[in-house]
Amino acid sequence: MSDPGARAGTKRFISGVVEGFYGRPWTMEQRTELFAREQKWGLNTYLYAPKDDYKHRMYWRDLYTAEEAGQLIALISAAERHDVEFVYAISPGLDITFSNPKEVAALKRKLDQVRRFGCRSFSLLFDDIAAEMCPADKRAFSSFAHAQVAVTNAVYQHLGEPETFLFCPTDYCAAFCTPNVSQSSYLHTVGENLLPGIDVLWTGPKVVSHKISVESIEEVSSVLKRSPVIWDNIHANDYDPQRIFMGPFKDRPTELISKLGGVLTNPNCEFYPNFVAIHTLATWCKATADGSKRNVETGDEEQGTGYSPQRALTLALTAWLQEFLTTDQPGACLQKEGSHDMGGSSYVPGLEENPLYTAEPLTLDDLRLLTDLFHLPYEYGPTARTMLQELDWLKKHSWAAAAETDRTAEWRSRAQQFDAMCEAVVQMFNRLSNAPNRSILYDLYDYICDIKSGVGLAQAYVKTLGGQREPSARPMNDDPEPWGFRGGLSGEFQRMLPCHGNRDLFRHPPMTAVYSIRQYSTNDKLEVHRIFREMQSVGDSKAPPRMQSPLLCDCLAAGSISPSPECALVLEDDIGMCGYALALTDAKPAATKIQRAVSESVFKDFPSLVTIQVLPRVPTEFSAS
Repeated sequence: MSDPGARAGTKRFISGVVEGFYGRPWTMEQRTELFAREQKWGLNTYLYAPKDDYKHRMYWRDLYTAEEAGQLIALISAAERHDVEFVYAISPGLDITFSNPKEVAALKRKLDQVRRFGCRSFSLLFDDIAAEMCPADKRAFSSFAHAQVAVTNAVYQHLGEPETFLFCPTDYCAAFCTPNVSQSSYLHTVGENLLPGIDVLWTGPKVVSHKISVESIEEVSSVLKRSPVIWDNIHANDYDPQRIFMGPFKDRPTELISKLGGVLTNPNCEFYPNFVAIHTLATWCKATADGSKRNVETGDEEQGTGYSPQRALTLALTAWLQEFLTTDQPGACLQKEGSHDMGGSSYVPGLEENPLYTAEPLTLDDLRLLTDLFHLPYEYGPTARTMLQELDWLKKHSWAAAAETDRTAEWRSRAQQFDAMCEAVVQMFNRLSNAPNRSILYDLYDYICDIKSGVGLAQAYVKTLGGQREPSARPMNDDPEPWGFRGGLSGEFQRMLPCHGNRDLFRHPPMTAVYSIRQYSTNDKLEVHRIFREMQSVGDSKAPPRMQSPLLCDCLAAGSISPSPECALVLEDDIGMCGYALALTDAKPAATKIQRAVSESVFKDFPSLVTIQVLPRVPTEFSAS
């Protein structure tokens, strides 16, 4: 395809940003800044769809006030000045009655108002709503899809069939389709009845799609009878306030460009950290399936390279670094090293005075590390993966740090390397904190502060394993500072759930298994004895045979002695019984029963007895053990 800006002979390829997340909408100033970036990078569209803008979704019927109208008029004009198509979206699906003419009239009236503001492109969104129709709509329409299509077609024609008109279905990804995409009656109704000039938004296989394949797009295009426009949530973070994504646009082959009506990224809620997401999307849009890259920010054309996420990331970070180093504070200026401005004169400390604090400048490597730590929903960057792997290895081989062995030197070397990686994170935090552009910093601060603290705890833990910290300075004690435990109430709820950790991106450690502990019954006697024999066989290979009469604990496990009432438990996993704990509150009668000679002083000091065995398949670090 020679020009990704044109498709189907008439329509251009839609490329840009959808402000479609839940949470605080961007400011008018930020949106205007976005238009300038889109123009500079070759993107052409902005879809206005902030979920928590009252009059976009919840109060969609309400007209805009004079003040609100002025803001939208200015915004639409700013988009036009930067050659960006402003698409106004409205979401009436929460409570619209499709069969009520007054409701449809209210929808048309609202869009007519926005059209008077200068807007020429529109979108109707029916995402994230209940699929059940009210009784009135059930009498009027044969299905939910028919109701949505009827209203959408009516509005589209009322507006004069604008060149750009987008429709977001309720089943907007493959995961929502029943039973699947090719057999979805909902999508077939949309494809067969929606007017051909209306584009359909689609997020891919899932709401947040890891990968989008050519085959999956061909399948949905066949059903919809048109090429979809991708609403891409790969950089969206409104579902988790602890995560932000700054990795490159990837896992969408450039062969998709000729199969799609366009791509809009729905990025992070925070405006400024979206530099990489939007910049790399722009680079992707300029790539073509034949391996050439046209009109990239440098103005050069590379032949035979295609789209490379890593090259696109480097290109984006190089440009972003310049923004970090540009002050955004009115009247602020960067001071020369070694002096501070004091009322028009520079202060230079004396020979015996404290030297002035000098901030280290942010580097490209710092930004690479930042995007490695906050990469993408389905993967960490290389440095983050390495840090997790090293911490896992150091923890599993901590015995090598406790005594001199053939692995001790390796352990210490890897611990030193891990410490250096942790220090690099701290250094990155300090440099970011001192960057002149405070607007970017403030959007990032909570995230980088959190990762610095988490890495600091891991760093301290490894030093403790290596014996490099005094006990009083150890990070894990009975009375830690609040920053010593992470996650708050939400984190505690998650850790109490049986499958917590099963979806962690770092899969090398054993994932959390579900164990149950219940009361022992006589029916468990054979299984308990089997575990006892299995563990005894392991022990027999390491210890000399005993010639004396059996131990009380062995008799408990073998079933020749019954445990005291309500003093016996068994442990089970998804395979079966994997451990037990049996106790005697008074061991003396049991010793008499098996004719085991035990001195009275022993019974006096240790009147009770408990025996516990857990099979090796239960990892020792699990709480079940």
